Amino acid sequence: MSHDNILSGLRVVEAAAFVAAPLGGMTLAQLGADVIRIDALGGGLDYRRWPVTPDNVSLFWCGLNKSKRSVALDIASAEGRELAMALICAPGDDAGMLLTNFPPRGWLSFEKLREQRSDLIQLTVQGDRHGGSAVDYTVNSRVGLPFLTGREDGEEMVNHVLPAWDLITGQMAAVGLLAAERHRRRRGEGQHVRLALEDVALAVMGHLGFIAEAQLGQQRGRYGNYLFGAFGRDFVSADGERIMLVGLTGKQWRSLCDAMDLHAQMAQLGQRLALDLGLEGSRFRARHEIAAAVQQWVGSKTMALLATILDRHGVCWGRYQSVGQLVHKDPSCSPANPMFNTIEQPGVGPYLAPAIPLDFSAVARMPAGAAPRLGEHTEQVLHELLRMDSAEFGRLHDKGVVGSTKN
Repeated sequence: MSHDNILSGLRVVEAAAFVAAPLGGMTLAQLGADVIRIDALGGGLDYRRWPVTPDNVSLFWCGLNKSKRSVALDIASAEGRELAMALICAPGDDAGMLLTNFPPRGWLSFEKLREQRSDLIQLTVQGDRHGGSAVDYTVNSRVGLPFLTGREDGEEMVNHVLPAWDLITGQMAAVGLLAAERHRRRRGEGQHVRLALEDVALAVMGHLGFIAEAQLGQQRGRYGNYLFGAFGRDFVSADGERIMLVGLTGKQWRSLCDAMDLHAQMAQLGQRLALDLGLEGSRFRARHEIAAAVQQWVGSKTMALLATILDRHGVCWGRYQSVGQLVHKDPSCSPANPMFNTIEQPGVGPYLAPAIPLDFSAVARMPAGAAPRLGEHTEQVLHELLRMDSAEFGRLHDKGVVGSTKN
């Protein structure tokens, strides 16, 4: 197994804030690319984004900028913008790539940047395809999912706390840059790639059948914690613990019935309802009757006994736990999982951080690295890419054009 990182040598400049674009950059950085953030002096829009430490250090910002380098510039000044453009367009066969979610105008205009580097690749994350503003919550409200989330008898709209479209868009941004880089290697052409948060949401809604379902006149309802289209729901043990049980596939359904000795009872239920419970859709139609039988079995057993029986039969299940329980009690969220390692984050201290989830057989996984301090690499990067000497850096630093954080 090679210890070279799979994207070693690739250089991407990032000018971004919040979730989607920084996540795309971090994905590339955790695969070994040199991702250089252009940061505003004093930090950008999300530099203090919650959650924060008692000292107001953003755990959000640290979490989404692991393994990157930071160059702090006064991008409000002409000299600062010129430096930023020079960094984006610096020479190198594996360079000349920009990831941003800021409007592509002024110094971030693709046309203006391409004057300095004709094969530039720029990926711009935007709210909608017209360049309008949008965030995960506003997009989610438009695609209708808050009407499908919540209690079966509820009428209120329920927003999901996980920014799903931001997360998918971030991964799509990484894919888009790599695809454009491959095109450039084959054809020698750069390009401007636009990726709209709203389009990502609409695409996923189409992929999962939501759009076609509505076109056919079928109104999706609210189903609480039931798994739509098959059998699955949360249940409470004799000692008050809550678990999620799923019988989606045929094997999962048989394993569940084996563990609970429900085959005969389910056969009788199927006959009574005129349903073939071997079909996942039929299990959804009979969900309330199945759930009553399952709850009777689950509710008669302690959590410890449930875990033993369910695991022995290979049932698909999960235990409900808080984030605190996950962190302090679950070995999957610990160094026992090779995805995790402890990093020393400036301003925060040591904490557990995940590396890339991808586990390649040909290369070793790159450990998680700390997020940079603001401007930590300004002098280093300007010297490496622009051949700026210490005297010139000092002049610009004294003038307030560049910023740095010394070790």
